[in-house]
Amino acid sequence: MMGLAEDGGLLLPRTIPRLDGATLALWRDKSYPDLAFEVMSRFIDDIPASDLRALVNASYAAFDHTEVTPLVHYGDLHILELFHGPTLAFKDIALQFLGNLFEYFLKKDNGRMNILGATSGDTGSAAIYAVRGKAGINIFILHPHGRVSPVQEKQMTTVLDENVHNIAIRGSFDDGQAIVKGIFGDLDFKNAHHLGAINSINWARVLAQVVYYIWSCLHVQSHESLGAIDFAVPTGNFGDIFAGFIAKRMMPEGMIRRLVLATNANDILARFVRKGDYSLAQVTQTSSPSMDIQSASNFERYLYYLTDSDPKRTKDLMAEFADKGRLELSGYLDQIKRDFVAEAVDEETVKATISGFYQEHKYILDPHTAVGVAAALRQQKPGVAMVCLATAHPAKFAAVVEEAIGKAPDVPPSLAGILERQARCQVMDADAALVKAFIESHDQHP
Repeated sequence: MMGLAEDGGLLLPRTIPRLDGATLALWRDKSYPDLAFEVMSRFIDDIPASDLRALVNASYAAFDHTEVTPLVHYGDLHILELFHGPTLAFKDIALQFLGNLFEYFLKKDNGRMNILGATSGDTGSAAIYAVRGKAGINIFILHPHGRVSPVQEKQMTTVLDENVHNIAIRGSFDDGQAIVKGIFGDLDFKNAHHLGAINSINWARVLAQVVYYIWSCLHVQSHESLGAIDFAVPTGNFGDIFAGFIAKRMMPEGMIRRLVLATNANDILARFVRKGDYSLAQVTQTSSPSMDIQSASNFERYLYYLTDSDPKRTKDLMAEFADKGRLELSGYLDQIKRDFVAEAVDEETVKATISGFYQEHKYILDPHTAVGVAAALRQQKPGVAMVCLATAHPAKFAAVVEEAIGKAPDVPPSLAGILERQARCQVMDADAALVKAFIESHDQHP
């Protein structure tokens, strides 16, 4: 519920459960909700099994595909479609569950919560749709003014429920994320207003994403009877690929062979994997705005494992990064390269990948997924299955897609006419004091 720990650090489970081949064999034919229950129950001990199963089932009932996250197969390349939820982005998979989880605990305690989060595009709308109209919950979402796609903006700002508040800040996503972390660091304010986190700093979000890695392994192996599987993951905030890192540690040795970390022109994570250089640069606006990030929120979690689960060393490194804007981690390169390989994909390659994949397969990639597919094609090894995470529906980025393939993607019913709908949003400077004042004035339960 708290998201950030009270000392400002991120929460992690004490231990990561291991799965054996016999367990996976029993899970092979389970539905996605049933598998999610099995995986999550390995970590969750404070919700009765019947309640957890009901929460999981309710969360995935909102998806428009019976398999929730279906796989589309193109030889050894497999596209994992993560965009079948209410807002057509992979964030729905975790946030539909998290919204129901929050409501469950608040009802039990007759409590209230003000959710505060920052978004680079898709998290905001997925979070809003997860809690809109829920009793005892207000949500305040910051997005960078003019730096998300028109559809992404409208998906957030056209939700007019009284408990939904959109704030467009004059700045970048990193500015918004810094404001959110700073406000959570003010414990008096956090406690007075019952703040909760819905960004990927919330462990429950990472946990929900672990499920689809395990799901993919079970389904690809039944499709191809192959051994090891690689994953290509477009990532900016390190949350999605960190979920893969957790899944890899849970699975039998060698089942997940490699995690291919794919970034756009904002390549801080790719530089880290290649050189051990984790250093801030200017944020570049690209056609994949959800990845236009420099300071990755979940990087701290990986640092903990990289430093052999040393919390003091992790804290010292995060303090150094906050002070200097860079970390020199080349001494850890051997371990880093055992965990990841990395590719940075430029704008020209993104458009060429969308075009080429459509010409070859008649399948339309959104620009974020195209970053992952481009990285996958560079790293793919013959005879090894490669799963590419498709993180958003192409219709959310219709202009980019149309430029690449010469036609706009079909518009799903949920997006029909969205650009003409009434919207509500507050524009303000990137100033924590202004955001705090806004929260105070809209906290409906003093």
